[in-house]
Amino acid sequence: MRHLAILATAAILNFNFASQVLADEYLPDNVRERMRSADVIILGEIHDNPQHHYIQAEAIEVIDPSAVVWEMVTEEGAQRLAQKAVSDPEELSRILRWVESGWPPLSMYYPVFQASEAPVYGAMVPRKAARAAMERGAATALGADAARYGLTVPLAAEDQAAREADQLAAHCNAIPEEALPQMVAIQRLRDAVLTRAILTAIDDTEGPVAVITGNGHARKDRGIPTFLSRMRPGLKVFVLGQSEDGVIEGEFDVVIDSPAVEREDPCKAFENQD
Repeated sequence: MRHLAILATAAILNFNFASQVLADEYLPDNVRERMRSADVIILGEIHDNPQHHYIQAEAIEVIDPSAVVWEMVTEEGAQRLAQKAVSDPEELSRILRWVESGWPPLSMYYPVFQASEAPVYGAMVPRKAARAAMERGAATALGADAARYGLTVPLAAEDQAAREADQLAAHCNAIPEEALPQMVAIQRLRDAVLTRAILTAIDDTEGPVAVITGNGHARKDRGIPTFLSRMRPGLKVFVLGQSEDGVIEGEFDVVIDSPAVEREDPCKAFENQD
């Protein structure tokens, strides 16, 4: 079950889109100003909702960032992209090996890529690395950086239990409970890798830096912002969450609401499994 949990100070903006063309007015002036005044602007999403990506594209145009950090792009993919000009989505997909990545179709994200010519920084933890981290411990994936990013410090018991419950619900209560601690650790690892890419982009370009990521990594109460406050407390961070039909988990500076998209029941994948 998903629960509505939004900061009382967060603004909730409800939009009913008549088309997939996003007009400037969908980002109010006060939101634009807050984005422009920040060093890091984290743009959350539900991955398979196309409207969320149109809003991200509009935000990117408003921000005019010096760099864009992508959860969906590996460091190697970003390096390949930096070495070649891209003229069409097919070429972009090939360079980023998008089909192999398992993300929703690139057509959803292409407007975001088109919105800026700023350098792309990759922060995706490849599946092979994630599997290795599951086997050896998530903190080992960052090596010496694990301690700096706080991955060697256990979460408070209440926080750990809440995150494990979220993971169990997200997987339709169909995974072994003994796997939950490591799944929480992998989520923290992804937060840390995203944070590391953001700080690298800030150091390279001086900012502002935009971040394209899921709501779970964007949320202020446990995601990237908590790592940024630990690693670089002087940065001014703005966080946009994107909900569907008024439902979202976590804390954000502003939440924009869009209609839910039709999708198959994800729990079907767990049916008839031993």
